[in-house]
Amino acid sequence: MTTVALFHSALGVRPGITDAADRLRAAGHDVVVVDQYGGRSFDDYAEAGAHVEAVGFPALMATALDGVAALPDGFVAAGFSNGAGMAEYVATRRRVAGLLLFSGALPLALLGDGVRWPAGVPAQLHHTTGDPLRRPEWTDQLLADARAGGGAVEVFEYPGTGHLFTDPGLPAEYDPEAAALLWDRALAFCRRVG
Repeated sequence: MTTVALFHSALGVRPGITDAADRLRAAGHDVVVVDQYGGRSFDDYAEAGAHVEAVGFPALMATALDGVAALPDGFVAAGFSNGAGMAEYVATRRRVAGLLLFSGALPLALLGDGVRWPAGVPAQLHHTTGDPLRRPEWTDQLLADARAGGGAVEVFEYPGTGHLFTDPGLPAEYDPEAAALLWDRALAFCRRVG
């Protein structure tokens, strides 16, 4: 089994994050939930986005690195939405076994000048086909960045329009069937790379 560093979305540590951590732990993995907000969470995307802007991405990226400082190399970096970008950033600064990107993908250029995909690192990207926050051009660029770095990214699309579709605390977005399939795939990935 492996260690997983789990990064929350812009909404903070919510039921979807604790559920994810519980699923990973039940499968035998050690999980570190990196709380970049010091316990604060949001129910509204606009309010959460304003908080992210107020804190700033440089500070969030520094907090992401601080959150994994005690972990030995070879962990899986996983993140939801904004947290997927944090997982990507960490993977460019630390040796990771793989990346799990849930409902988010950032072109590496947004993480800083000269940032490159970590050589040969595999990843999975999961999102719904109708995710209102999905930016296909960002996904396309991330896939190109990964190919250039010798990494393989498996992309999984699920029917629906929820952004954080694995979060049972967001009933308008939550899709239990899609979430179950996502976790089957993500847990198999962790077994494979761990």
